[in-house]
Amino acid sequence: MIDEAQYLALVQTVLWLSFGLTFLLGYFSQSTHFCTMGALADIYSFGSWVRASQVMTAMAISVLGFACLVALGYLDPQKTLYASQKFFWLSNAIGGTMFGAGMVLASGCGNKTLIRMGTGNLKSWVVFVFMGFAALATLKGVTAVFRVNVLETYFWLLPQGADWGHLLPVFSADAIQNQVVMGLFVGALLLVLAWLGCGFNQEASEGLVSWQRAKDLWPGLVVGLIITAAWFLSAHWGHVQENPLTLEEVFLASSSGKEESLTFVSPMAYLIEWLIYFSDQSRVLNYACVCALGVVSGAFVNALIKGQLRWESFSGLRDLSSHLVGALLMGIGGVIAMGCTFGQGLSGLSTLSLNAFEVVVFIVLGAQIAFRYQNYLLEKEL
Repeated sequence: MIDEAQYLALVQTVLWLSFGLTFLLGYFSQSTHFCTMGALADIYSFGSWVRASQVMTAMAISVLGFACLVALGYLDPQKTLYASQKFFWLSNAIGGTMFGAGMVLASGCGNKTLIRMGTGNLKSWVVFVFMGFAALATLKGVTAVFRVNVLETYFWLLPQGADWGHLLPVFSADAIQNQVVMGLFVGALLLVLAWLGCGFNQEASEGLVSWQRAKDLWPGLVVGLIITAAWFLSAHWGHVQENPLTLEEVFLASSSGKEESLTFVSPMAYLIEWLIYFSDQSRVLNYACVCALGVVSGAFVNALIKGQLRWESFSGLRDLSSHLVGALLMGIGGVIAMGCTFGQGLSGLSTLSLNAFEVVVFIVLGAQIAFRYQNYLLEKEL
């Protein structure tokens, strides 16, 4: 058992390491233009699957990484933020659709918003504020009442667990073994789909195509490894069996009290709350807040080095209203769905959560609706 001084030192270590991980994510995402909304826009507008293949690669590596951590005993899947016996079919559908539409209207998901903030995009700073307040209200405020008392009362109870490892016990009676085997299978399948998707628009010799596919997919590989590293940091490095103050098991700096990876909706809410109550010494930076700061900082340093820092503001009233509506939809929808394209699309999906799979489907649907709406407005002007 560690003493209080060691405990506090370990908390600081976890926070600095989480900052470093997300700094790398922000730096790398700004450099490679890794973006889920951009990937869907490429498919919708140009029929290009290259960036979508990068996202699928990130999903695959996240799933494989999570399965390996479980197999090695570094992570308990039943102690993650996403472990649940409830399948929130209505919340997933409504929240996912709202978030998907919102990220299109606001020109990017939560992660992309933080990245654009680091490059001097004033529109993203406005999105951050409105999205963060909307998320905070849905976590603890006025819209939280509707979320808890209405939406979250609609669920299917799955006593064994709402994930593929428990739903399909075809490999073993042991849930952990099923989790590992299903994770390896799903991860491998996603890798194959990513490889095939990356070749849809390639017109070259087979050797060049193979090299180009590998070159195009590597951003997804790095993002997937960062998600895996975040799981390891939270579940293993940041795990203390007995908190010296409470004598309870604790995952250090976790906002949920459970094992976490990366998500970017609730962190905006917690960061705004921390800034508002900064003088209150009981309010401290947690894992989520530090991750948001890390992404902004990484993107800023990358843009500074490459000379890409520039102020960008709204082009007019329509641009402003679109971003405001999008921010509100992402903030509310992201909390209702318990995550964003990172929180559910990568972190949640890596656990094989059924809730995450449904949220991803409805995020894509919501984005499709918003793309069609934007095209309708463009055609109306012609």
